[in-house]
Amino acid sequence: MGEGVEWAIHCCTVLALAPPEVALPGGRLAEFHGVPAPYLAKTLQALTRAGITESVSGRNGGVRLARAAGEITLLDVVQAVDGDAPAFTCTEIRRRGPARVPGRHYTPRCAIATAIGRAEAAWRAELSATTIADLVVTLAVTVPPDAVAKGTAWFQEVLQ
Repeated sequence: MGEGVEWAIHCCTVLALAPPEVALPGGRLAEFHGVPAPYLAKTLQALTRAGITESVSGRNGGVRLARAAGEITLLDVVQAVDGDAPAFTCTEIRRRGPARVPGRHYTPRCAIATAIGRAEAAWRAELSATTIADLVVTLAVTVPPDAVAKGTAWFQEVLQ
């Protein structure tokens, strides 16, 4: 996964903390996470194209979640940013080189592709089972109190 996935998940989590009618400017989200605004803008556009966020124009414009945080899974975010292509593509190298034999002697899928396919299915299932709302719930026990205080102050500044 690219770093854009991490950025997107963090942004969705922050957006989930904002009131539903509030849109946060992309530049402010970049500031909050300490990431380059132009690159984050591309990530936010991918989220908007996927219907995870929506863009709001005007003086109080920015982005906000397009649906409830409990309806957005981590898999939704990963696929929005990185696409839904399989993580592994078997190129059938077992059928090359000095040990190759005629094609009829091979199983339809090699043991490596099968094992990685099972691992990817488990990974996708876990991502599908975890929502942005689930992450928000864990913030209370995983974010240091000083960071909560600083984040709250930042929110108050941005929302004025």
